[in-house]
Amino acid sequence: MDSNTSFPLVYISLLLLLLGIAVFFIVQQVLKTRRVENALSRLQKKLSKEKGTAEEYYELGSILLDKRLFVQAIAQFQKALKAETLEGQDLAAVYNALGFSYFAQEQYDLALKNYKESVKLAPDYVTAWNNLGHAYERKQLAGPALESYEEALKFEPSNQTAKRRADSLRKRFVTSTS
Repeated sequence: MDSNTSFPLVYISLLLLLLGIAVFFIVQQVLKTRRVENALSRLQKKLSKEKGTAEEYYELGSILLDKRLFVQAIAQFQKALKAETLEGQDLAAVYNALGFSYFAQEQYDLALKNYKESVKLAPDYVTAWNNLGHAYERKQLAGPALESYEEALKFEPSNQTAKRRADSLRKRFVTSTS
């Protein structure tokens, strides 16, 4: 085989390989979407007919949150809380998700209330501390925001979000006091 015929063969082989990789990722995404849609459908049907568990309400709320259906997600998270069967980290996760739903709708006071409840239940819940800091920032409360990020860093010193935001807030404090 000479170099004139091997170049197109290599080119087509690489093209087919790239196409195969793209198809693989597309199929994976389709399967993931199908699983989520099946879970959504199953939970909606079940919970429209009978009372569910706190875990089912939380799962449905999480799916709705991913779909950016915040009002519906809030309703499901509130039902999970009313079930009163969750505790500790699981209960903290519901409050954090509820806070995130409110935050996404720019209802920062309600977000803060739920994030605070989350970290009260699970003081080492780094994601909730980061979310609390972010909500304080949106309310223009730099001091409490910095405290929240520093609290996150106590539990996870390598947390990039908390490091970056805390550094930014510290720089603002230095320039505003200079």
